[in-house]
Amino acid sequence: MLRSSLGKTAPEGKPLSASRPRSWRWLRRGFLFLFWMGVGLGVFFLSLLTDLPRPENARAVRRPSLVLEDAEGRVFARFGDIAGEPVRLAELPPYVPEAVVAIEDRRFFSHGPLDFYGLARALLTDLVARRVVEGGSTLTQQVAKTLFLSNRRTFRRKFQELLLSFWLYDHFSRTEILEIYLNRVYLGSGAIGIDAAARVYFGIPARQLSLWQAALLAGLPRAPARLNPRANPAAALARARTVLTAMVRAGYISPAEAERAAAAMHLPDYAIRGAGWFATWVAERYQSRLPAGADAELRTTLDSRLEAEAQTALDTLLATEGERYGVSEGAIVVLDAETGAVRALIGGRGEGGGFNRAVLARRQPGSAFKPIIWLNALEHGETPESLVLDAPLRLGTWAPQDIEHRYLGPITLTEALARSSNTAAVRLLLRDGGPKAAIALARRLGIDEDLPQDATLALGTGAVSLLSLTLAYAPFFNGGHRISAEVEVGHPAIAIPVLPPEEAAAMRTMLRSVVESGTGTAARLPGVAVAGKTGTSQDYRDAWFIGAVGHTLIGVWLGNDDERPMRGVTGGSLPARLFREVAAAILRRSG
Repeated sequence: MLRSSLGKTAPEGKPLSASRPRSWRWLRRGFLFLFWMGVGLGVFFLSLLTDLPRPENARAVRRPSLVLEDAEGRVFARFGDIAGEPVRLAELPPYVPEAVVAIEDRRFFSHGPLDFYGLARALLTDLVARRVVEGGSTLTQQVAKTLFLSNRRTFRRKFQELLLSFWLYDHFSRTEILEIYLNRVYLGSGAIGIDAAARVYFGIPARQLSLWQAALLAGLPRAPARLNPRANPAAALARARTVLTAMVRAGYISPAEAERAAAAMHLPDYAIRGAGWFATWVAERYQSRLPAGADAELRTTLDSRLEAEAQTALDTLLATEGERYGVSEGAIVVLDAETGAVRALIGGRGEGGGFNRAVLARRQPGSAFKPIIWLNALEHGETPESLVLDAPLRLGTWAPQDIEHRYLGPITLTEALARSSNTAAVRLLLRDGGPKAAIALARRLGIDEDLPQDATLALGTGAVSLLSLTLAYAPFFNGGHRISAEVEVGHPAIAIPVLPPEEAAAMRTMLRSVVESGTGTAARLPGVAVAGKTGTSQDYRDAWFIGAVGHTLIGVWLGNDDERPMRGVTGGSLPARLFREVAAAILRRSG
């Protein structure tokens, strides 16, 4: 029997003894599985460490801030990141850190770097959603993210956050971690840290915060943009009430204290209305001039009250007359003819921040360009009393005509400008040097846009910006000097002589006749010397009025962004009326 059993063979000719150690094969497979799993985990953790920031070398990195003040020293805009003074918990009212802990991490002083209960809840939510939708982060984790990581919601960033949280917990006390959080958390409007936010939103340092103010700021980290009290005061106050409720539940304050704090809530009037257009324009101009890594404050030439009145005047006109006349947009520029100081700049209806039509739009000025043609005539020896023919004219297939189609025959240059005669303008251009001479003069006055080198130039067919054309009028009212736009107090523009004072005086006289007896009578103000010029482009696509009261220049443009024709709007109608309203506001401000 024994011999027979030993002689048996396994299937396929293998000895039975070769099939006995099956347990060893499973052990070998298990070992290999564990080995490669360990290698995979090692590679995974090494990949996390390759771009993991070095916390011991970390420092705060933020954009330099630019704070803009108006001519009276009032802050009306901030750009970049604003950091306040570093604060210590001992310097703050106790309810400031309590509000943060109550709403962000109630068990902060009892758990370690992680809150496993909150982490498990967040992990379950993320697994169900198959993406990171809930953080479950402790304040320590938030500090790790704020100091070293991005806001991307990925599992990779979450693992790195965990590693950094353990490092922070090992190197700092809970009090220090909370102080770091209060000094580094972003709270909207460019404010980094509790002290910067207190100054931005309430004009006080963090140590002077009231209970409801502390609750409002503590509620902002969840969504600094959406809960920003400047942009959404109702949402900010609602969130502050939620924080007060959380403080009651945490035992930091009583229900009665929460009710009194909620009743005391009152947000200040943050924004100067209408400053957005000017602020954005100035910030873009000065961005490259900011010192590297340093904050800057700029006292601007803005008259914030005047700008608010000008914005209101434009918005009201468009709201009441826009649909009737088919006009949807406008722009206004107010500047000092002697210094170039820009007092107001409105780039369109509303609060600003979009396409700035006062600076960026290039539109045909129509007859608002004619003063350059008349000045060119003076430079060629003509006078305001010289005669020019107002009569039908044909140049090849082109026959310029006036809107009213009435011709007066020989008239003086003064009357021709007052009546804005198109045929007279073309005749003056052709007999006094042609387009080349007029373009050269426009360049001297500061207009650098492309201009047509033909007779249509006399009718303002070259596209220009409102700011550029308004500045070109400055020599008429400052004795003959070209200036550039200036936005910083104490830095007047360099004045470059471009025409004799007597020619500037002659232009002022003729421009006054436009308002006194010509196309610009709607701009008249009783007892005030007003000078200016109307402009209307072909098919009523653009309507302009540019003029002055004293040494203050005002430029107005109305039209549509898509160049859709308006319904009979000329420079002497709505733009002249708008000019008059802004001029009246200037006179009220000056006396």
